[in-house]
Amino acid sequence: MTAELSLPPRIKILEAAGAVAGGRVKVISEHEAEVKASEGDRTYRVFLDIESGLVSSDDNGTTFKNYLGYPIVALLMIKGEVPYDSEIGDGLKDIKWRTLNEQYKSYRVVEAVIKEKLRAKGISDKRVDEYIKKVFGKLSQYSFRKLI
Repeated sequence: MTAELSLPPRIKILEAAGAVAGGRVKVISEHEAEVKASEGDRTYRVFLDIESGLVSSDDNGTTFKNYLGYPIVALLMIKGEVPYDSEIGDGLKDIKWRTLNEQYKSYRVVEAVIKEKLRAKGISDKRVDEYIKKVFGKLSQYSFRKLI
């Protein structure tokens, strides 16, 4: 049984880039990976079969909200299926995402905080927005279904 997955919230693109830059994505096999959470207390198991469009991940977004969770997006970045910007990623690799999300309780506010941090590192809001748009453009070319 499967369920169609929607595109993730914008912030999850940045969270995925930070996971890649932080070396938190461990490829296990052609279709499997483990992605360590930014706080270091969880490891998500990811299954991704691009040809069939079947995916699974035990992160909250994928499991409970039926969108492509950041661990899946991070693996797509590693595989070169969606764009990865190493400079943006490097600017995000040490972010404690759950702490920010719990503190602000709004992805929109967290994105503003993240952009402020990136601006301090010389990365413009425009570049961040263009990067997110590019990733969404590529993600929208796929039709992913979650294995239930």
